[in-house]
Amino acid sequence: MNSAKKLRAKVLVAGTASGVALVLSEPLSLWGGLNPETGEIIDRRHPQAGQIVSGQVLVLPSGRGSSSASSILLEAVKQGTAPAAIITSETDGILALGAAVAREMYDQSPPVLVLSSENYVQIQTGQSLQISQDGVIQIEP
Repeated sequence: MNSAKKLRAKVLVAGTASGVALVLSEPLSLWGGLNPETGEIIDRRHPQAGQIVSGQVLVLPSGRGSSSASSILLEAVKQGTAPAAIITSETDGILALGAAVAREMYDQSPPVLVLSSENYVQIQTGQSLQISQDGVIQIEP
């Protein structure tokens, strides 16, 4: 019997993905906060500084700051260091733009989804997530 929990998200950039959740406790600006060559969070003031986002499902409250964050996400996709998917609790047009442009330029990008506050808090670091094209996030037991 499959006891996986399913959450429905708003889709900003569609796609399928799977990976382990990396939940950030604070918003992150990719501009100055993420090294697109390594996938490392390099903002030393961020609680998850030093963590690697590559191939993980990046779960963060929201992006922060600069419109240049979309270019950092684009570069991370190009370098192969981008997250497998991005889930936020607030609509973030900058992250969605970076993913949409990456899809257009490189024919690949992380899906970008928005969860309601009550569903957002159900995701914990280390959980295995499956994301479907229509925005269903399955949390594996």
